[in-house]
Amino acid sequence: MQASSDGAASQSENLMPYYLFQWKYKDSSIQAMIEAPQDRSAELRKAVEAFHGRMHQFFFSFGEYDGLSIVEFTNNAACASCAAFLIGAGANTSLQTTTLLTANEGEAAMLRASSVQSGYRPPVGYSALAKT
Repeated sequence: MQASSDGAASQSENLMPYYLFQWKYKDSSIQAMIEAPQDRSAELRKAVEAFHGRMHQFFFSFGEYDGLSIVEFTNNAACASCAAFLIGAGANTSLQTTTLLTANEGEAAMLRASSVQSGYRPPVGYSALAKT
């Protein structure tokens, strides 16, 4: 895919936006999975597909989150609807959603950022300017 100077993707790549879901299970959910081991990836896939999304990967994890998944949706509203549905189901204490950029989208964003002249000034140095 070639990025144009305004950050738009060319027509050669027609991807839906990617998102990262990260969640923490409730203690009762973990206990239920221990008592009756189950394929949680299949359950998440059903939910994602109900909102016209696609699940790419599902992982259990150690650390701050108990699991994560890479998913695609047609737009932010579809992703937000699925996330609300999942939280409403009650199995998790939290679900964090992060919008992801492909490498090409990231490069296009860098190209656009490098070409924009906005007049924006960061807060560093304002006190020095105020004294003069």
